[in-house]
Amino acid sequence: MTEFSYAGTELDVFCYATNWKAYVRDKIRKYLVGRVLEPGAGIGAATQLLYDGTQERWVCLEPDQELARRIPVGSLSKPERCEVRTGTLADLEERERFHCIVYMDVLEHIEDDAGELARAAQHLETGGHLVVLSPALPSLYTEFDKAIGHYRRYTKASLRGVAPRGMKEEVCVYMDTLGALLSLGNRLVLHSATPTKNQIVFWDRTIVPVSRRLDRMVGFPIGRSILAVWKEVKTG
Repeated sequence: MTEFSYAGTELDVFCYATNWKAYVRDKIRKYLVGRVLEPGAGIGAATQLLYDGTQERWVCLEPDQELARRIPVGSLSKPERCEVRTGTLADLEERERFHCIVYMDVLEHIEDDAGELARAAQHLETGGHLVVLSPALPSLYTEFDKAIGHYRRYTKASLRGVAPRGMKEEVCVYMDTLGALLSLGNRLVLHSATPTKNQIVFWDRTIVPVSRRLDRMVGFPIGRSILAVWKEVKTG
């Protein structure tokens, strides 16, 4: 296993984005069944929200040992079903299969994103789902993205372009319309490399609830984030 240390500093601040995580959870809840793999689990903020004890097994796969140690498995419902591993997909046994593999703001940190998703698809059960949430729109790329190691922000076309072969798209939508406008303001005016706790709380408590309604009303045409879900349909 290659030793890895995550350079970003935003994980603790984004723990306060509870409304945003609940919005995402409601969009993907139906896919989080059976055996679930969460690559790049970080400090477990998404795990705490997405894992509810109904899954057969939940594997948090995190390459940074220090972050992996902070995942609070003991505080979860049915902690015996949740496992933390330090490593990447390369450290999985070839025979391991999952019903869902979920990347929560992770894929943009991986240089070879197409290769990563292709490897993930090899660990899906037939009929399983690959779920990706990532930052959207290259025009919104800021010093903050650069500071925390984002290689890119995605459009629908670019994310579809790295989808593994043999998979069927079920969802590809932008999320957080109003948040996209705030991100544009940050890029053009604030030039902030690191969001503060107060900024995250304001966005999460004030902007996200409005965006959640607005996204649905206008049909998810643009957003700060993008969500894609593919289904494994190969029979061989």
